[in-house]
Amino acid sequence: MMNRSTQKNWYVVTGGPSTGKTTVIDLLQKQGYITTIEHARHYIDTMRNEGHSVEEIRNNKRKFQLGVLDMQIEQEASIKAKDIVFLDRAIPDALAYYQFLKLDYDEKLIKAIKETSYKKIFILDRLPFTKDYARTENKEDQKIIHQLIIDVYKDLGFPIVFVPVLPPLERVKYILDNV
Repeated sequence: MMNRSTQKNWYVVTGGPSTGKTTVIDLLQKQGYITTIEHARHYIDTMRNEGHSVEEIRNNKRKFQLGVLDMQIEQEASIKAKDIVFLDRAIPDALAYYQFLKLDYDEKLIKAIKETSYKKIFILDRLPFTKDYARTENKEDQKIIHQLIIDVYKDLGFPIVFVPVLPPLERVKYILDNV
């Protein structure tokens, strides 16, 4: 495990595409917890508002990954270490996506990874894959990305809790019971 200088009260909710992360995060927020947004979708929405198509945005893989990474770094830098926060994905997820896209790691990503600190990682078991305007992956990609995310967090030495497929409120309860 890398040297994690500051212990933070942050919990990551992650998994491959279409695993229910945002639904769980939204329910945690409704229960009064501090949560974060998922940056890939936010980046796509921001670029679409500037007149770019999803295909155009996703085709420039490195620019897309760096745009998302910049947002994630900025967001995590703005959170107080003592606050209990549930993050919709976190900086290490970028490692999995870089691997999936066969991109070399950027210096910015390597530096950011060295500074990460999370209390626990909640990896949501996969749900049936559903496509939407922001997703370019398919069911096979979902499986590969999901496993890459598991491998990344294991390799980094973070404690992982696997969250089974349950109704959304039961998933939230499962997470809170394992905080």
